[in-house]
Amino acid sequence: MDIISKYYNIKKNILILNKTVNLVVVTKSQSLDHIKKLINLGHLHFGENIVQDAKQKWLEYKKVNNEVKLHMIGGIQSNKVKDIVKIFDYVHSIDSQKIVEIFKREEVNQNKNLYYFIQVNLANEEHKSGVNINKLDSLVNFCKELKLNLIGLMCIPPVNQDPVKYFIDLKKISLKYNFHDLSMGMSSDYISAIKCGSTFIRVGSAIFSEN
Repeated sequence: MDIISKYYNIKKNILILNKTVNLVVVTKSQSLDHIKKLINLGHLHFGENIVQDAKQKWLEYKKVNNEVKLHMIGGIQSNKVKDIVKIFDYVHSIDSQKIVEIFKREEVNQNKNLYYFIQVNLANEEHKSGVNINKLDSLVNFCKELKLNLIGLMCIPPVNQDPVKYFIDLKKISLKYNFHDLSMGMSSDYISAIKCGSTFIRVGSAIFSEN
């Protein structure tokens, strides 16, 4: 199938499961010309994980189409926050008080407010971004103190494990904080994520891969 057929197939699956889920099409390594095939269909939410690539691809385009919403889904380096605030509308991967402070400072400097998810490292994986579950309380409270627009939690389950357990756990945790939104589910597991309560799914290869 071509990318448009794959896109509509995913939209159909979302419609069957839950009409309120937001599809974030992950466009890393894709050219803007390729992406415009989906923009022309009316799709507006796109995800990138490398700031420099996103800057080259989206900065000028968003000046002429501010309806497009860009989601930062990758790990965050403090020296990239200025550009993230300039280009992006959502950040799915904050995980420390230091990063929160830098984002808040840049929001003030640029007079712009973003939407944020805290990435939770549910399995305590050593080489994965995300806050440890026992530090989540203090980070949520810190975000509230700084009046950051925190809308939910995000997770990336361990590779080669059943993701459902982690999706269920994150949903339970989110209820404690009365968050409306959950960012969980990617190309291989978005259907399970939606069934577990995800409101934002991040799908790339299921649309753009040649398989």
